[in-house]
Amino acid sequence: MGGCCIPTVFQNFTLVLRQTEKSTQNTEKTSTPSPEPENSTAPAPPHRRRNLHFPLLRFGLHISSISVVRDWWNMPSIAAQWYGKAMLPMTTATDAPYCNLASFHEMQFKHAKVSFDKPKQSCAIYCDKRPASRRQVKKHNGPPQNVDLPPQSVPIKKKKPFPVPLTQILRTSRTEKKLGQMGIETPLKAPDNGLLVQEMIPLAHEVLDAWKDLIKGLAQLLQAIPVYAYSECPEVHIAEEGHHIQDCRGPRNAKRRGMHSWVKGSMDDVLVPIESYHLFDPFGRRIKHDTRFNYDRIPAVVELCIQAGVDVPGYPSRRRTIPVRKLGKKVIDNGGYLAEPIQNVPLEPSSLMDLDTHGAMSRFPRPRDEDIPIIAQETMHAYETVTTGVRRLMKKYSVKACGYCSEVHVGPWGHNAKLCGAFKHQWRDGKHGWQDATFEEVFPPNYVWHVRDPKGPPLITSLKTFYGKAPAVVEVCSQAGASVPDKYKPMMRLDIVMPDIGEASLVA
Repeated sequence: MGGCCIPTVFQNFTLVLRQTEKSTQNTEKTSTPSPEPENSTAPAPPHRRRNLHFPLLRFGLHISSISVVRDWWNMPSIAAQWYGKAMLPMTTATDAPYCNLASFHEMQFKHAKVSFDKPKQSCAIYCDKRPASRRQVKKHNGPPQNVDLPPQSVPIKKKKPFPVPLTQILRTSRTEKKLGQMGIETPLKAPDNGLLVQEMIPLAHEVLDAWKDLIKGLAQLLQAIPVYAYSECPEVHIAEEGHHIQDCRGPRNAKRRGMHSWVKGSMDDVLVPIESYHLFDPFGRRIKHDTRFNYDRIPAVVELCIQAGVDVPGYPSRRRTIPVRKLGKKVIDNGGYLAEPIQNVPLEPSSLMDLDTHGAMSRFPRPRDEDIPIIAQETMHAYETVTTGVRRLMKKYSVKACGYCSEVHVGPWGHNAKLCGAFKHQWRDGKHGWQDATFEEVFPPNYVWHVRDPKGPPLITSLKTFYGKAPAVVEVCSQAGASVPDKYKPMMRLDIVMPDIGEASLVA
């Protein structure tokens, strides 16, 4: 086999350039490396091979094949065909952008030495030491222009996904099990050890005050803003007239062709009530099915604030001074059982009614027309305070939710009441499948269609693609005259021009 053999050695790679008589043979066979010259640099030690980083060097080679053979720690091989170009990691070469191998028998690189053995035919190597150009894209720091709408309905014949990856849950469980087998107590920090997080106490008071303002503001606004609901499905619409979008998923919707039969809505349709059992001691005895009526049901947001350090009259909570101790998954010291104290002083009904949405519209009078925008802005601010505060509290305090139904429990573990009637509840004997709760399960946003002109024509199915959505509270406040925060505008699709009915089919 005639031709020339030019071995090139630099750090980890061995480049072999070989010209053969038949180029077809090179596609089936890989050339073998020639012995390294004596004056070549030695390969880098193994402990440095992961830190090697070289700029790219482009070769334009008039040869039959290019191959990077395997080095002494099994480097991969790369092959190119006739007149091919290969992108190989190499060090920066000399300042000459073009080097003719017929003129130079030896070139000096920064970290390697390249030598040639009397080539009979000239080959060209293009040495470009300019860094690879990266396209600089200006990042948009503001909110996106448009976002996808949330799903209309959650599949009921399917379990909810785990908020925390299952692999992480199993890894944590194995770690606690090993510590328990070794007799080592599980290290716990507040609030996992029953103690309060002192930094979260002011936040809990702020969230509870904003929750009261939110209920009061909505009770006044809903007497001026009409709300429609439907008993067959959870759809809610806020406008002077119900929409005509055929998206009903309730029972017997085929007879109505997906249309809704609207009725007047209430406050519970806008602010979805998610209740939880109130516990005097979250680390005490679990709630059983037979003892479930011994515990009060209050809003989950209120229970979360109580466990975070707020003292609400009528709902006492145990404040620990000695932390809870756990060995593996078993609680070995919770400070003993302590019965809930009995309230001897009668409580004012108003102090407890302000925390619940039931009958809130009857407790407050209808506001004046000039005061509606001010109340709407205050309600929007209270909604944002509750939203951000609940998210921060849930990062510290444990909240559980059923993976099949809407049941929520505030505490380190769920209760044992057999009240789940969702998917495959017979297999679980009615027990809930507890997992970590998400924010949407504790404080649902309840998305509704955004109406730009509440007194205009109703929404129709043919223009459904151009409509946006917003949380029900945000939609009520925006129609009452409050300014909408920027984070809700992309989903409301305020920048989309609404076409006519005849133009909808012509829009790309």
